[in-house]
Amino acid sequence: MSRLTKNQKLAFEKIEAGKSYSLKEAAKLVKEITFTKFDSSVDIDVRLGVDPRKANQMVRGVVSLPHGTGKQIRVLALCTPDKEAEAKEAGADYVGLDEYIEKIKGGWTDIDVIITMPAIMGKIGALGRVLGPRGLMPNPKSGTVTMEVGKAVAEVKQGKIDFKVDKYGIVHTSIGKVSFSEDKIADNAREFMATIMKLKPTSAKGTYVKSVYLSSTMSPGIKIDTRSIDE
Repeated sequence: MSRLTKNQKLAFEKIEAGKSYSLKEAAKLVKEITFTKFDSSVDIDVRLGVDPRKANQMVRGVVSLPHGTGKQIRVLALCTPDKEAEAKEAGADYVGLDEYIEKIKGGWTDIDVIITMPAIMGKIGALGRVLGPRGLMPNPKSGTVTMEVGKAVAEVKQGKIDFKVDKYGIVHTSIGKVSFSEDKIADNAREFMATIMKLKPTSAKGTYVKSVYLSSTMSPGIKIDTRSIDE
């Protein structure tokens, strides 16, 4: 195993092995064990008792975090000319259609979210090879394929995120920045977990939420006592 840096050692020393922390304690601790020079993301990892290979156990959804993610989200609105002004007004970074489709075909993916309209999905289908692996493909379930382009752009800019369980049964997403207060981190985590609970598949057997960990970029994970999330 590679040697730990001084800061990594300090971080591990602050976390008690085998202990589950309350959400409030974890939100405080994640700030204390982060030593990066930049404003690290705070991530949550939730291990679910589901089999994602079964279509009826796929957990996927969207959540509007009360305090946003703290990230500058770059939004591309692929829309018809009559929707361009609406998208720009809502704060889209890039607005257009054919010229951006050509750019993406050429490998351009300098964006975080694409919002588009149902009528345009036919054109976007051809971009699957570029967008799919990067998680950028618009999807009606996540609200990124809609006639209400302006509303969708505004929601994403304000901190609406979409997530889905991976093939190992884990949902991983960023819920803020280390510069957030511990209360804001806890609020965002609570909202995220409430959404996860609402999405429990009826076919899932046994324990639904197996474990929850909070971490920041480069920090070790802090195990959260799931009973504390509603406090």
